[in-house]
Amino acid sequence: MRKVFYLALGFVGLALTVVGAIVPLLPAFPFVVLTVFGFGKGSERLHQWFLSTKLYKENFESYLKGRGMTLKAKLRLIASVTLTISIGCYMLGPMLLGHLILLTVWLGHLFYFLFKVRTIREAR
Repeated sequence: MRKVFYLALGFVGLALTVVGAIVPLLPAFPFVVLTVFGFGKGSERLHQWFLSTKLYKENFESYLKGRGMTLKAKLRLIASVTLTISIGCYMLGPMLLGHLILLTVWLGHLFYFLFKVRTIREAR
């Protein structure tokens, strides 16, 4: 019963990861972690399959292993966060406090990914 729960968690994470990779408004990273966790606990075969996918290898593998991110992955992430926060600011209208909160979140993302996460070269 436990394996079924973890597999379900992995498949939900996988579906949301795919949607998050396509839709810039939905972050994919937390769902990748959910997928890896669910498949890791539920099925070694599915876990190994997901770790070998192009989506995982190009966008998350090096970061989750603690090595850092490629410049391309960082820029893609920053662009999606910027777009998402821009849409949020537009939808808030003239609400100054909301804009300040979103600006703070955006600056936090920029600072973290530009200065705290190591930039690594792309594998050839």
